[in-house]
Amino acid sequence: MFVPILPPHRLDRLIALCGLLGGGVLIAFGVYDRPEANPLWLVLLTLVVMAALELVRRTRPVLAVTVGGLAVGACLVWGSLLATLIMYTDLLYAAVIYGTRRMSRVLHLSGGGTVLALSGLAWWWGGTAAGLLVVVVSSLLFLAPVWTGDLVRKHREEAETERLRAEQTALLSEMDRREAVVAERARMARELHDVVANHLSAIAIHATGAQSVARRRRLPVDDPLVEVLAVIRENSVQGLAEMRRMIGLLRDSGGGEADESYAAPDLAAVDTLLAKARAAGQDVGLDFELTQEGEPGAVPAPVGLAAYRIVQESLTNALKHAAPGLVRLRLEFGPEELRIAVDSPYRAEAGRELPGARAGLVGMGERAALLGGSFEAGPRGGHWSVRAVLPRGRESEGRA
Repeated sequence: MFVPILPPHRLDRLIALCGLLGGGVLIAFGVYDRPEANPLWLVLLTLVVMAALELVRRTRPVLAVTVGGLAVGACLVWGSLLATLIMYTDLLYAAVIYGTRRMSRVLHLSGGGTVLALSGLAWWWGGTAAGLLVVVVSSLLFLAPVWTGDLVRKHREEAETERLRAEQTALLSEMDRREAVVAERARMARELHDVVANHLSAIAIHATGAQSVARRRRLPVDDPLVEVLAVIRENSVQGLAEMRRMIGLLRDSGGGEADESYAAPDLAAVDTLLAKARAAGQDVGLDFELTQEGEPGAVPAPVGLAAYRIVQESLTNALKHAAPGLVRLRLEFGPEELRIAVDSPYRAEAGRELPGARAGLVGMGERAALLGGSFEAGPRGGHWSVRAVLPRGRESEGRA
């Protein structure tokens, strides 16, 4: 389809100018109906009027078609010019494209009536051959532009509908992705509370106990040890309260403390995950295999929690999307980082492209990024591959 580069008003001016020049060339060579009998000024007048109507073909389609119809009638009676007739077909086409649906129906009825009237008169005066010839010519002049415009308008409306539908689908996909990120961060917020709050609470309790021992030993209040213990307890309690308020802002509930009875899982529960995955995968022909390299040692709680969630989401995705076969899970415990690799039989399907279908991948990437690690997932060598690298931190190095 031709897409004009010029603005609409400049394109209309170009059409009018081309019509005038083309008509002028035809008139100069006498290529119009009965040049010896018809006055030249009348042919020129209809040509100029039709060219002027091209300038308002978009903004005033009713006026353009009405006046253009009168000019075409004058052409048919006193001498027709090809350029004038071609510009009138463009006016009919533009009236259907830029006018109302009612305008399109009126042009269909008026065009059909005109074809019947002209062909009837031609048949009456010239016989069957003349009638058939007029039917063909008048249909090309009065009906073909209307049918073409109606077809183009229908395709444009369908294209606009599909564009709006695509935009809505993209919007829903983005909303689902954001909801998945918010939900994952809310769950991470609660898990962060459970990991950090216990340490801060332990610090506050130990500081309080040390203050009690100092009081029993009757140490003076201005003793440096007593002052340090007071500062430790005050800062730990204040930090715990501020952390709980911040965690409350991150959660969907809009505030409040996390559930203290919730225990954050870690890599020690991977065997339980595999057992559940094997039980669920029997019906779909999936089996699971775990390979572990290196000594786990003392894995920091945030790293263990993130690793557990990544493994859990990877096994869940394998149950949902993998083809029948063996799913391999490999854990590599290094002195500085923990590597997770999951390979499952790849099965390409349309469901992966549905809105929100990759929400789990977004969550896994968020967890790895927050710990300063890396994450990637995608098809590789006929398998769906998940790779995550989580730094263990200095704390794990000292404990290993």
